Amino acid sequence: MNEAFIHATADVSPQAIIGKGTRIWNNAQVREEASVGEECIIGKDAYIDKGVAVGNRAKIQNGALLYRPLRVGDGVFIGPQALFANDLTPRAVTPEGALKSDEDWQQLPTTVLEGASIGAQSTVLPGLTIGAWAMVAASSLVSHDVPAHRLVSGVPARPVGWVCRCGARLPDTEDAICSVCGRRYRINDEVCQETGSG
Repeated sequence: MNEAFIHATADVSPQAIIGKGTRIWNNAQVREEASVGEECIIGKDAYIDKGVAVGNRAKIQNGALLYRPLRVGDGVFIGPQALFANDLTPRAVTPEGALKSDEDWQQLPTTVLEGASIGAQSTVLPGLTIGAWAMVAASSLVSHDVPAHRLVSGVPARPVGWVCRCGARLPDTEDAICSVCGRRYRINDEVCQETGSG
């Protein structure tokens, strides 16, 4: 599949860049200056804001809201109705009562690195980094950076374990072997590093 597929009801700006093989479904919106890589799936009612960058083979599920200035790496999964906020002190008006414009508020960048997963209905606060292959459980509120391979859950999201590239939870040992795919990891000092494959 070389050409992108854009559903007739989707609203994709002519100033957006859409990669080969990407599929954009019903009522999704992709704003100007956004870029979506190759072989992505953008689900029904998803919103990708102006200037947001999405890598290759990402899955953005139904109703997910991606606000600028967000960067999403290759192979990232964003679950249904997940939300990426961009303003820590949101107001509709200035202290004087005037309607705020783009120049009146500060958008903080968030980055989601390769292979990470954001669970359904989770909220990621602005200015954070979600590490490669990390996993955010459904309905979590992420208020701090998440290290690579870390599993976080809750409101606010707290570390509850580590996960393999395949998504399986790793045993809580310094030298961990994934019971599903056999990949090996070294876990210490809040760092999880892959050391070999099964």
